[in-house]
Amino acid sequence: MDYKSSGVDLNAGNSVKSKIADIVAKTYTNSVLTKGGEFAGVVRLNQSNKSVAVSIDGVGTKLKIAILAKKHDTVGEDLVNHCVNDIAVIGGDPICFVDYISIGKLDEQIVLEIIEGLARGCQANGIPLIGGETAQMPGIYKEGEYDLAGAIVGTVSEEDRLPRPAVCAGDSLVGFKSNGLHTNGYSLVRRIVFEMNDWSIDTYNTDLGCTWGEELLKIHRSYLKSIRRFRNSSDLRGFAHITGGGIPGNLSRILPDNLSAVIKRDSLPQEPVFQVIQDVGKVDENEMFSVFNLGVGLIAVCAPRLAEEIAKGTKQQTDRWILGEVVNESEVYGKVVLM
Repeated sequence: MDYKSSGVDLNAGNSVKSKIADIVAKTYTNSVLTKGGEFAGVVRLNQSNKSVAVSIDGVGTKLKIAILAKKHDTVGEDLVNHCVNDIAVIGGDPICFVDYISIGKLDEQIVLEIIEGLARGCQANGIPLIGGETAQMPGIYKEGEYDLAGAIVGTVSEEDRLPRPAVCAGDSLVGFKSNGLHTNGYSLVRRIVFEMNDWSIDTYNTDLGCTWGEELLKIHRSYLKSIRRFRNSSDLRGFAHITGGGIPGNLSRILPDNLSAVIKRDSLPQEPVFQVIQDVGKVDENEMFSVFNLGVGLIAVCAPRLAEEIAKGTKQQTDRWILGEVVNESEVYGKVVLM
């Protein structure tokens, strides 16, 4: 017996690592002090008055869609953008990223495609991919299956920390458009699309205007540039990244105990994918609200005058529009209410 016969090919692992190094090097900035292959990556902090911000996440069962579609070059970008948003909404600036890929049997093509997506996401957000780990785990994953996770490190100064304590009744909520489902609700979607109906990844849906594979692999949008553009305004209270738990589960995280939020039902974008999921799966409206982003990937809480500046038009004319308002908790029943 040897390691290879038990399912772990060290030579294949070393081969793919050498190719990964070339892809990752494209993301390096002048702040990177290591060259790859070390036990950990090191990035220089130029501002001593900054605190370190850290977040970690995965892509979830969206990976099942990538595996079914045999398209692995988007989930890495999903992961980076998701983590970037989580750092950005607390007022932080991302400085580096590391990944973890665990796979049943090492498939060089799959791993390289994943890394390409990670690198593309890092480059788009201006951060280096300074390290990672690829683990071969036969017996845990079937051949062709894998899991993907990543951790992001950033900096944030005390004066830039979000959310701010100035949230008050009368503040506006501004929605930022999502790019489809992003990375949440896929277990329910897979049940509806592939188990309850005789559809496949390649099934074209006229309401969507594309195949299910194309729709469900749309990339999780990064809001870093938008957040940086508005975060220094004195009228900005905070941002909520709409991920697992939908709008109520995430917007409530930045609201004080004595305040609630009202989302106007007719302010939600009419994204076909959510309507199809609700209709075909006979999903209750409250369940949709609690599981999916419903076309809203980010929400800004701000004074009304800043809300008008951010929105600048209707939701048909922009990716940003007024979604609702903050109210006293006694005015409605619930922390985040759809009305």
